[in-house]
Amino acid sequence: MIRGNDRNNIFYDEEDKLRFIETLYQKKQDNAFFLHAFCLMDNHVHMMIQEGTEDIANVMKRITISYVFYFNHKYKRVGHLFQDRFKSEKIEDDQYVLALVRYIHQNPVKAGIVKTAGDYKWSSYIGYMQDSHYFHKVVDTYMVLGLFSADKVVAKRQFDEYINQECTDKFLDMKEEVSKMDEEDARILFAEMVRMQGEDKRRENAAMIEDMLKEFSGRTKLSIRQIAAITGLNKDKVNKMLRS
Repeated sequence: MIRGNDRNNIFYDEEDKLRFIETLYQKKQDNAFFLHAFCLMDNHVHMMIQEGTEDIANVMKRITISYVFYFNHKYKRVGHLFQDRFKSEKIEDDQYVLALVRYIHQNPVKAGIVKTAGDYKWSSYIGYMQDSHYFHKVVDTYMVLGLFSADKVVAKRQFDEYINQECTDKFLDMKEEVSKMDEEDARILFAEMVRMQGEDKRRENAAMIEDMLKEFSGRTKLSIRQIAAITGLNKDKVNKMLRS
């Protein structure tokens, strides 16, 4: 697990998350390591990595150096992005493997961002379920699916059922606390989201406003009052949209 310095975000938009995943794919070539699961949250990343031709310390160094170079160049910043050294925990039995894969994919569910693991687009879940998806070539699915069944169709079904079981698994003694974004950072984020959607589209499409508002709420964890003040929307309207 790697976390942003001072728990700050390490991803500001979807381009950042895609760049991190592309970095994982590039760095794992020639069996440098095997990636069995991942989940990207705004300020941290969970990964289940099996060493290949490189040891874990070198793997993580290559991944983080590459991403930090991209991030600092894009946002015209300098200095550390990640907090200290990565945290790791050794996995040595099959049940532990499965429990960790479930824990990783349930991260956004437990954070209240989505209702099911399959609703979250920045984890390896979709790589397990859809062979045609780009993430399928990024994640090494064979080991985990093989623990369910030699029949791939059966294995996928059982994987899906297992991942979505309610559980209380905990790893790395980590509490996935919900931290609010600073209001000034939230204003910057909202302005960027509006710019990306297009001001005209935002006015015309109520569904688009609602979707954007839910994403904004999930990423910032701000109160309804704070969201209303930043977006300029009526507090009751914000409340209604977020509850729909």
